Amino acid sequence: MISAQEQLARLKERIAAIDQKYACASQSPASRPARKQEKTARSFIEEWSEGAVVENAFGSHFQTERLFASHKPHGSADIGALADLPEEVLDAMGDDKVPHVSPERWAFLDTETTGLLGVSGTYAFLIGVGRITREGFRVRQFFMREYAEERSVLAALQAHLRDFDVVITYNGKSYDQPLLEARYSLADRENPFSRLSHIDILHGARRIWKLRLENCRLMELEEQILGVYREGDLPGEMIPYVYFEYVRSREAHRLVPIFHHNAIDILTLACLTAIVPAALQSTDCESLTRLGVRRGEDLAGIAQWLLGAKEPERALELFERAVEAGLPDALLFRALWRIALLQKKLNRPDRAVKVWSELAGCKSEYRISALEELAKHYERRECNYPLALEFTRQAFSHSPSAGLLRRKIRLERRLAKSPTTSDDLTLT
Repeated sequence: MISAQEQLARLKERIAAIDQKYACASQSPASRPARKQEKTARSFIEEWSEGAVVENAFGSHFQTERLFASHKPHGSADIGALADLPEEVLDAMGDDKVPHVSPERWAFLDTETTGLLGVSGTYAFLIGVGRITREGFRVRQFFMREYAEERSVLAALQAHLRDFDVVITYNGKSYDQPLLEARYSLADRENPFSRLSHIDILHGARRIWKLRLENCRLMELEEQILGVYREGDLPGEMIPYVYFEYVRSREAHRLVPIFHHNAIDILTLACLTAIVPAALQSTDCESLTRLGVRRGEDLAGIAQWLLGAKEPERALELFERAVEAGLPDALLFRALWRIALLQKKLNRPDRAVKVWSELAGCKSEYRISALEELAKHYERRECNYPLALEFTRQAFSHSPSAGLLRRKIRLERRLAKSPTTSDDLTLT
């Protein structure tokens, strides 16, 4: 945004120009001074950014491409290593079957838009598509200099996406792709996304880091995981306003930060794609550390996802490593509870009892549940009714309930009978 001083100076220039116009109008044509070509702040985007105006059957638009060389790092990430990612690395992220294709067939997509105004009122004025190459990471950007160029941009993007089989985004399943599909529909154009598999890295990132980080915004992960700190970056919420100002004033130099912001977002997305799917597939501690998954919270996040994915053995291993790595108390008790339940499910009752005993001795939300599980274990598996009654009484004293009361009465009756009584207990 320009300063107040600059705005005042420009206003004075406009007033002076108006005064000169009317002064000249009052003079005879012969006495009017020769009009000077005044240099203004207005210029075309191609004068401020490397690129070219591209024409197609639907009009013209501006297009530029940037290369992030393979030998340069992006924080802790190795750009050159992207080309060596295995084809199957995306398997952990696919809601459906992801084709095993070369990383060079992956399109990393991000849009800059005019805001959250609904489908009919929101335009994607800048669309960036990154691709992995042996030379490095290339980002091609399609820019709509004015609203009338949308059809040209959409046609160019459609042609470009023919080179890819997978599109990768960050929150793109909820925002970027639906928006672009709607714009193609309104423009009466074929939807290029219908044949592409879509991987949204946001969902995997949340599985890993939601327990540790305040939020999982792309720039938060860029800083906390990749160690990249942008200087002078344009905040995302300001981007629509800068574009509106450009459309009004045609002062193209304002757009340069938007192009840079979009390109770095896409590069960060590609670097996270080298981390997130691999982290979700690995339980090797050394590999996870190398990927940037070092904290107990991160390991617990992956373990929780594996639990939902019905992989109890891997989930158990990572929960145990998370406890060893260190967790805040609230997460520690939750992880211990998950470990005990998994040990029970995997038919390892002695290990489960050990963890329940730890939880029963701590003040936490799982204390009563652990005491109750111990009571069930000693009643059903060990037939140690005195010990089962003791754990039941402890649980009841902390949190009375109808279920615990029934168990307590049943065990007391059992113990009141002769030891030789063979009557079976009805367990609840």
